[in-house]
Amino acid sequence: MSTPAIQWYPGHIAKAEQQLKYQLEKVDLVIEVRDARIPISTSHPHLDRWIQNKKHLLVINRRDMITPEAMKAWDEWFRHETLLQPWWCDAKSGTGTKQLLQAAIKAGSQLNQRRMRRGMRPRAVRALTLGFPNVGKSALINRLVGQKVVASARKAGVTRSLRWVRLGKELDLLDAPGVLPPRLDNQKAALRLAVCDDIGQAAYDVESVALAFLNLLSSLPERSFKGAPQVVLGNRYGAPYPQESDQVHQWLIQVAATHTSGDTARMAQRLLDDFRKTLLGAISLELP
Repeated sequence: MSTPAIQWYPGHIAKAEQQLKYQLEKVDLVIEVRDARIPISTSHPHLDRWIQNKKHLLVINRRDMITPEAMKAWDEWFRHETLLQPWWCDAKSGTGTKQLLQAAIKAGSQLNQRRMRRGMRPRAVRALTLGFPNVGKSALINRLVGQKVVASARKAGVTRSLRWVRLGKELDLLDAPGVLPPRLDNQKAALRLAVCDDIGQAAYDVESVALAFLNLLSSLPERSFKGAPQVVLGNRYGAPYPQESDQVHQWLIQVAATHTSGDTARMAQRLLDDFRKTLLGAISLELP
């Protein structure tokens, strides 16, 4: 079964992108947030144009959802290929957020030193959090502030307008809705966005995406996961996972008969939800 084309560009994202262009003139620092499971697919193609000469901090969120081996491989790749130091975080538990806050404050102090050399007064640094929908921007802001100041949930489209949040005297954070390119030309990347729930569910057919996800698991190198996914799937759902890709649909029908009264769409949703909750283990869908 082929996956239908995935496209999603709701009105609130188009509106937010227009607002961003105006706000970008006011910010000093861009904190870009990506999903650790798909750090390339969650890179916006217009990012360089938006950042221009502003200070840029790259945050890779959900580090708990990939293996240490995958994290190490990506860390080395980013440092070598992009000359950026990635800041690895888990906004849900708070891992790595203190180090990120210190990096943002340090970047701010460097900017203020330049202001003072020009005879200008220091001020709170204005930082924009930028990234695809549902990569954890709002959760990260709440963790940095130490309380829930912006709405946050693990689904795309919760943040729909831009909002400034003050973090002490040193940092002002702008929480922005997730932004996507108007057209998703790379459908392999679009599929990964759908699997990771980094795009609205209205954009895709759940059963088709679940089947594509199962086929994707079969092609991943061993360092992408801890324990063979086929073994994990077989044990979790009580049916041996097939060796051949053309038998995956039949396997989904088989486990649906056991777990969802034969409803393959509900079984597909359950499978994706289990992946998103790390119940299938730590899995990286992309490696450098």
